[in-house]
Amino acid sequence: MAERPLRADAARNRAKLLAVATEVFTTRGIGVPTEEIARTAGVGVGTLFRHFPTKEALLEAVMVGRLDESAAQVAQLAAAAGPAEAFFSCFRLLVEQSVGKSEFTEALAAAGVDVHAALRERTEEIRDRLSGLLAGAQRAGAVRPELGLPEFLALLAGTGRAVEQLGEDPAARERIFTVVLDGLRPH
Repeated sequence: MAERPLRADAARNRAKLLAVATEVFTTRGIGVPTEEIARTAGVGVGTLFRHFPTKEALLEAVMVGRLDESAAQVAQLAAAAGPAEAFFSCFRLLVEQSVGKSEFTEALAAAGVDVHAALRERTEEIRDRLSGLLAGAQRAGAVRPELGLPEFLALLAGTGRAVEQLGEDPAARERIFTVVLDGLRPH
């Protein structure tokens, strides 16, 4: 049975809840109560729970939204820049966007959500785009030819963790990016 489309006001409420939850969870952590999310969005808690029956459902929707946004930004960068610039810009973008992601993933896993299954389609789309970016940057001579996609993905994840550990120290973050991006370039 097909789901009925949301009424315009319900769709606006859902979008507002997702936007507020994304902002609040990303900046203040996932411990913020759902009541505060609803209040900040200007809706009642019942409205929140009609759209997202559990806090985990809200967290999952936020993760999906973040991945959708990442995929769109990666596609935009790939289309607007040369292969080298697109590759390095996407690397930086995805690392910056990964800050806080582990907290979401751990909370969902603790609640029994199969995070990999829930996000599989979006992560595969991003992985395919990154594979293309890597190949293009390697053909352009901007990235070491021996680097494979698994190593590239591991470097993204590891750099994300390193940047997360540094907190809000922009100079230290920039040093991490300099070291990692220099290591990706051929010598």
